[in-house]
Amino acid sequence: MARISAAAGREHIGKRHATYAVIAHPHRTAAVPVRLIRRLRAFVRYGRPSVPKGSADARLDLYERGLTIAVKGRIHVVRYDTTSVFQLSARHPPDAPRGATARSYLLVDTKGERVVLRGRSEVGDAEEWGPEIRRAVIHAQLPWAWAALGKGGRLTFGDVWLTGEEVGSGGTSARWPHVRRIELENDAIRLHINGNWHTLAPMVSHIPNFFVFLLLAERLRTGGRRS
Repeated sequence: MARISAAAGREHIGKRHATYAVIAHPHRTAAVPVRLIRRLRAFVRYGRPSVPKGSADARLDLYERGLTIAVKGRIHVVRYDTTSVFQLSARHPPDAPRGATARSYLLVDTKGERVVLRGRSEVGDAEEWGPEIRRAVIHAQLPWAWAALGKGGRLTFGDVWLTGEEVGSGGTSARWPHVRRIELENDAIRLHINGNWHTLAPMVSHIPNFFVFLLLAERLRTGGRRS
């Protein structure tokens, strides 16, 4: 407990408000450099995740401005305002009853290292901490992202990008007035453009902070109305 509190204090992530038992998969390859995200930064580039092997019981602590993951004697600190969160596809855990699924999350910590989190099937509280992490990242990153777009910036989420005028990925792009709907279907982001459906990104798990992207995209699609 003392080591966790000390690590959280060094990163100034505020007061602890919840603790959970989870399964964690630390990444073993070289760390990915973390760029400090500033409020008016106009361009952010993320890499794609790779899921590490191995697993262990771990402790997840949620704080006001971040979280800690204690696993295998190490403590990872994640700040909501700078992290990238990849929501991985739901799957059937080997220790869960038939028909049960668990969604995993890959997070980038303050040192650029990646950690995969999965809920423990016997506890079932991943439906609490998963949405809480998403809400906290949205709260921390949406304001500066919206401000950057308002200043003419271009934001990149993996292979997907958007500006205040258009959205695109690979060979697909469209101006916002032509985008009628945005939907998630089988873990893919699809756009309804001029009467036809187009796949913008085939796998949500390759898009960092895709929930931030979706909120920005819907706001731009509807003419900038704040929801």
